[in-house]
Formats: sequence, structure tokens, C-alpha cells
Amino acid sequence: MRITKFGHACVRLESGGHTIVIDPGGFTEPEAVDGATAVLITHEHADHYSADHLRRTDAPVHTIAAVAAKIREDVPEVAERVTVVAPGQQFDPGVPTMVVGEKHAVIHPEMQHFDNSGYLLQVEDLTIFHPGDSLTLPGVHVDLLLLPVSAPWLKISECIDFARDVGAQRSLAIHDKVYSETGLKMVDAHLSRMLGERAQTFVRLQPGQDL
Repeated sequence: MRITKFGHACVRLESGGHTIVIDPGGFTEPEAVDGATAVLITHEHADHYSADHLRRTDAPVHTIAAVAAKIREDVPEVAERVTVVAPGQQFDPGVPTMVVGEKHAVIHPEMQHFDNSGYLLQVEDLTIFHPGDSLTLPGVHVDLLLLPVSAPWLKISECIDFARDVGAQRSLAIHDKVYSETGLKMVDAHLSRMLGERAQTFVRLQPGQDL
């Protein structure tokens, strides 16, 4: 198994001849989707969804109805390889996967509340959770949490509590293009210390690095 962090919220999982790419958005290097056998998208925001990246690959795309509608509008030639999934559904894009949650975290009460579903994947002996832009708990054991660490909708206290509540042994930082490097170093210090107090580990990788 190989787990590679790409720009911002994108992670690439390779196992058993399958290459699953989650949330290749506008801050993600285009090569993240090269060789993909499936692409999963949590929601329609441009930092998680890129029409250009979907054009670059011929892989099937699994996503929620709101994103599927946007794909039909933006890149109709991709729509024929889109499968719509729904909260609570189990499907298999190459590994057993469950759809978790329905809504994006609230940015502000006066702003539109977008749909968002995370993905819980069983990759060999690891249960991996990518929540997208949400703090919805998966309700099951997780080995590796792909943890959003910087966002307009997120405070560091919420990030710490979410990681603690999920309870994964390891957390890998995602959603990390919003802060400066100085801000991210502060996040790293807080998460490493406060998760470490509970025997949980935290790591932040640079784009293209493997876990």
C-alpha cells in the first residue's frame, strides 16, 4: 500500500492494482490523477473539485448528487463516468468504501450550506477516513484520519477535538493551503502536543510525499 499527500485536500491511495484519488482540486498538482483507477470527490468547492483534473483522467468518478450536477454543467463529457453516491451508502471503487455525512461545516449562518460527504475506506488492514470539509464523526474505528487543519470554517480547538473524538492512532494533515507556513507550524505544534497526550500521532507532509 502507498499513501501519497498531494496539494491541499488531495490524497492518493494505491493498493492491489487500484489507485484511488480523493479531492483533486484547484490547489492540487495535476499529476495527482495520473494512473487513477477511481476519483472520489467530497463536495463542489474549487479546492476539492477541478474540471481540468477530471478531463486529464479517464477514471470513473464517485461523488454526491450536487457535484454530479456541477460536472454535468462544467464537463459534460465526464458525466457518463460519474456514479452518484449517498450518505450511508457502501460502494467499492477498488476498496470497500462507505459514504459519511451530508453537509459541509458551517462557514457563516448567512452563507449557503453546501452538501458534503466524506469517505471511509478499508485499504488492506487500515481504515482511512477523509471527511472533506466536515467535522462529522464516522461512528466507527478509524486507523488513519485525513485531518483538515486550516479553513475558514475551522478553529484549531475544533480541529484538535475532532481528531481526539475520531480517535485514530494517526492523523495526516490535509486542507493545509489556507495558512502561511508560520501558521501551519503553530498548528503542527498544537496538534502534535495535544494528540500526543492521548498516544495519537500527527504528521503534515509536503505535496508528493508518502506517508
